[in-house]
Amino acid sequence: MSEPFPAIERRAARRNFERAARTYGGAARLEAEVGARMLERLDYVKIAPRRILDAGSGPPQRLFGKRYPKAEVVALDFSIEMLRAGRGRFEFFRKRLSICGDLERLPLAPGAADLVWSNMALHWVGEPLAAFREFERVLAPGGLVMFSTLGPDTLKELRAAAGPARVHAFLDMHDLGDMLVAAGFSAPVMDMEVLTLKYANAAQLVQDLRASGQANARLDRARGLSGKSFRTRVLAGGPSASFEVVYGHAWKGAARSESEPKTIRVFRRLP
Repeated sequence: MSEPFPAIERRAARRNFERAARTYGGAARLEAEVGARMLERLDYVKIAPRRILDAGSGPPQRLFGKRYPKAEVVALDFSIEMLRAGRGRFEFFRKRLSICGDLERLPLAPGAADLVWSNMALHWVGEPLAAFREFERVLAPGGLVMFSTLGPDTLKELRAAAGPARVHAFLDMHDLGDMLVAAGFSAPVMDMEVLTLKYANAAQLVQDLRASGQANARLDRARGLSGKSFRTRVLAGGPSASFEVVYGHAWKGAARSESEPKTIRVFRRLP
């Protein structure tokens, strides 16, 4: 397991997303693209969920209507304003609930969901292992968890220009796979890819990060004004931004006896 990363201040992260609720939809193009790629992965999964937990949903979207028209969808986010931002568009969709809560303490009963879906939310959790344990708890036997999050090479250009303390650190996919096993999941599969977004300039990148709620919420972040020298360094970061996207899925299996073989973890790295 890698060394512990700097803690995230939960209140600051929630505040960032509260402020970004109205602008999130127009700025979160990475999250939208990764969500679409995750949906494609469901083509290869045999599951017919009755209830889906969208863990860290942001503004709720009708992602699963065509694929699972009979499923009830529970959209959960720690920002009430993010949930409100998507509410009006889905008032007609009766099989949707919105709940404000934390991934590390899910307000759901054990076995309540057949699919836990989490798109680009786990890197905002202070203890991902605690979130995985909660996912395992609320899944019914045979249920599936599918998630995406950010890996260590994310925003390497901005980190080099602004300094490591100004940018969040992210877990390696192998650590996340180990956490899935520790949480009790079976047959986890992990992979990753690097997506590069182009901007007119580095200032536009920073603007998009703030508009989508991705402002710095590290507990050890600098609290004073940055000054002109910091702005100059940030602008020197260039118009491109790399995002290492980590994907994972695993199953909640029946309890294993000590004589049964241990779970085999499969990791593959995309070119």
